[in-house]
Amino acid sequence: MIVSQLSLSCIYFLVILLIVVLDFFWTQYLAYRNRRRMSPHIPKQLEGIYDEQEYARQQEYQKTNSRFGLYTNLFSFLILLTILSFGIFGWLDNVLRQYVTNEILLTLSFFGVIYIANSIITLPFDYYSTFVIEERFGFNKSTKRVFWLDQLKGLLLTVVLGGAILALLVWLYQALGSFAWLYAWGVITVFSLFMTLFYSNIIVPLFNKQTPLEAGDLRNAIEAFGSKAGFEINNIYVMDASKRSSKANAYFTGFGAKKRIVLFDTLINDLSTDEIVAVLAHEIGHYKKKHTLQGMVISVLCTGVMLFLLSLFLNNQDIAVALGGRTASFHLGLIAFSVLFTPVSLIIGIFSSLHSRKNEYQADAYATSFDLADALISGLKKLSVKSLNNLNPDPMYVFFYYSHPTLLQRIEALRR
Repeated sequence: MIVSQLSLSCIYFLVILLIVVLDFFWTQYLAYRNRRRMSPHIPKQLEGIYDEQEYARQQEYQKTNSRFGLYTNLFSFLILLTILSFGIFGWLDNVLRQYVTNEILLTLSFFGVIYIANSIITLPFDYYSTFVIEERFGFNKSTKRVFWLDQLKGLLLTVVLGGAILALLVWLYQALGSFAWLYAWGVITVFSLFMTLFYSNIIVPLFNKQTPLEAGDLRNAIEAFGSKAGFEINNIYVMDASKRSSKANAYFTGFGAKKRIVLFDTLINDLSTDEIVAVLAHEIGHYKKKHTLQGMVISVLCTGVMLFLLSLFLNNQDIAVALGGRTASFHLGLIAFSVLFTPVSLIIGIFSSLHSRKNEYQADAYATSFDLADALISGLKKLSVKSLNNLNPDPMYVFFYYSHPTLLQRIEALRR
């Protein structure tokens, strides 16, 4: 029996190790393919979008980020490999059990230690990315005070919200046995819906100031389009995104009376009124085509499947031994599951990206139905060039990772 258990634990260990190794090399292979397409010479299809000097800057920005991503991912990979090889997850579980007997507190302590250790390890990389890379290319507008306050606020949010949800999930799986995943599914669904409705009201103000868009030409144009499209627009806000970055964006959130349009102040500075209306028409297109609702339904279903599969791992003694532990636990089962689920996540990600890109084309087509194709193309060009986006990525990289079609694909579809 002991030999049998040891053999099964070894199989789990080897499978986990194999998935981690294959996942790292696969993602780096795709990143390598993407880097290989980079060239200082402007491809024909990009002529007229970039000038030569700006294109060279864009290529350098993409290469710098890609190389930095390689180094950070390699560092994370080697740390994870070391942790798995030496059974450090199990060792941490064994140490904490000497001081904590309550399973909920044990799980919170376990992930608390991991979160703090991960934050300490990744913080220098985040700092370098913000104050060296983004600064070098003129994107960073954040001060060191804002950066450290963001880190502190993120930590507190994770402790309060993440800790509360995690504690509730552990309690459910302890108290309700084999049907716990159904209740956990309900809890996460309610939480996700709550965040969709109130994220912009509760979470965003902790990091950014949002003010109603003042009366004027832009507001009049947005409200006129909303009336034309049969889309009531009452809540239009401007967010002070320029306190952190010069990159521009806009987003639409909520349902019904909680609908809210948020414009980055950088977007207002970079785009004309017609271009902003075209970008918002695209976002409203998502709402009109029920893409937001579709995404939520798909997310809820995937969460249910994931939680059911997770329930199969939580009381597995072999999983605990594979990670270096002695006793089956929620936290060791969750760690193992997060790795073993990677291939499934990859497949789900492919279909999710395909569906998302289809939706983007439909939202673009919606904007086009109001004769906004030229304004949308112009706005997308400005946003892409301003952010130094990679406009000529590797097709395989796009297939696996891109939730949006490339700029060239969108322009081609809009012109058709």
